[in-house]
Amino acid sequence: MSGTRPEPAGNPVAHALQLARETLPPMHPAGRPFVAGGIAATLVARRFSKRLGLVGALATAATAAFFREPKRVPPPRDGVALASADGLVSLIEEAVPPAELGLPAEPRMRVSVFLSVFDVHVQRVPANGVIERVAYRPGKFLSADLDKASDDNERNSVLMRTEDGHELVVVQIAGLVARRILCEIREGDKVGAGATYGIIRFGSRVDLYLPPGSRVLVAKGQRTVGGETVIAELPAPAKG
Repeated sequence: MSGTRPEPAGNPVAHALQLARETLPPMHPAGRPFVAGGIAATLVARRFSKRLGLVGALATAATAAFFREPKRVPPPRDGVALASADGLVSLIEEAVPPAELGLPAEPRMRVSVFLSVFDVHVQRVPANGVIERVAYRPGKFLSADLDKASDDNERNSVLMRTEDGHELVVVQIAGLVARRILCEIREGDKVGAGATYGIIRFGSRVDLYLPPGSRVLVAKGQRTVGGETVIAELPAPAKG
C-alpha cells in the first residue's frame, strides 16, 4: 500500500518564536534607547528589591508597547487620503494650514486625530506622492485635544503632492506630556501610502488638511487606524 510520508514536525521552540514575531508588533527605533535604559534600571533595582524589579519590568514593557510599530496594509484604492495616525477623530472643520508652509491663507477641510498614551504613536504617509516641504515650529505643550493646540503647540508640518497632483498637509502636534516630535522624511522624498514617517512621544495629535472638493468619510468620535482607515476621497485629477 503506497502513501505519502507525513512531514516531520518542526522545532516547537522555533515555531513558538515565529508565532511571537507574527503576534507582537516590532518597535520603532526611537524607542530602543528608552527600553534599553529601562532594562538596565530594572536589573539594578532587582538587586535591591524584587518588588522594585517587577515595577521596573512593567514600566519597561509599557515603554516598549508605546513605541510599537505594527504592520499596516493600505487599502487597494486610488484617489483617497488615509489616516496618518491611530486615534480618535476629535475635530472636522475648515482651517487655514500652518503659515510656515507658505500656502495661501485659505481655509481647507481639516481632520484632527487625537492620540492617547495608549494609541500607536507612529505617523504614516496618507497617500503616494512626493514631499514638497517640511517645516518645524516650536510652541507650547497644551493638551492636544484642545482646539487651540493646532495653533499654539509645538508642531512639525509636512506638505506633500500626491500622484494625482493634489496637495495634502499632515501636521504632527505635541501634546501635554509630549516633548519630542520626530520626522524622518525630507523634501524631495518619494513616499508610499501607509509608510511610517515619524513619531510623537507620549500623547499628541495629528491634523490632516485636505484639498478643496474632498469628501470626508469619517465622523467625529470615530477611531482611526493609521495607514488603513480612509479619511477622505480626493477630487478627481484634472484632465490635461
